[in-house]
Amino acid sequence: MNYYQEFEKQIKEVDESGKKPTLLLQACCCPCSSHCLEVLSGHFDITVFFYNPNIDEREEFDKRLEELHRFTKEADFALNVKVVEGEYEPEKFYEMAKGREMLPERGERCYDCYELRLRRTAEYALENHFDYFSTTLSISPYKNANWLNEIGMKLETEMREKWLAEHEGSTEDVEVPIFLFSDFKKKNGYKRSIELSNEYGLYRQDYCGCVFSKRDRDKARNMNQQSK
Repeated sequence: MNYYQEFEKQIKEVDESGKKPTLLLQACCCPCSSHCLEVLSGHFDITVFFYNPNIDEREEFDKRLEELHRFTKEADFALNVKVVEGEYEPEKFYEMAKGREMLPERGERCYDCYELRLRRTAEYALENHFDYFSTTLSISPYKNANWLNEIGMKLETEMREKWLAEHEGSTEDVEVPIFLFSDFKKKNGYKRSIELSNEYGLYRQDYCGCVFSKRDRDKARNMNQQSK
């Protein structure tokens, strides 16, 4: 499936509806959010959901969150964007990663980390009656957009099936949030996020946030220094 084409179809349907639906957008950091908000702000009433139990230190968590708040007060296209701070629950990430600490990045541990964050996003979207939910993670060239979209579709299906089971025989419309497909790196999206980061002086971290990513980053740095 071409997820970017599916995204464009959804955007067309939204625009043709003549109204701005609500969107809960899980975000990992401000640089990744920047271009996503630029693309989406004309189509949705957006709430950014900062839920990232993978981030290894509270200081790093707070720094990324503060940048999001600052950006939504400075960028014209983000002035109406709301920011919600999700729970900081690193214990959930470590529980998920237990026994897989030595696996390389972009493997099954990362897949389950995506699901951990998207599942809580879907739950929050359902609890608070959002029309759509999605994530900024697909803008990164280091994140697997196919996995992210597969997880999003699975979560929407789970919510829909649960709703139908609980409302058997109901003639009401199914009231669950729709997953908004995404592959925000397309059409130079990642490049644009770097441009916006430079324009607004955004803090750009050089690891995903988890202790394992930091470990691999430090290892690569040491190897580079030794080779010089």
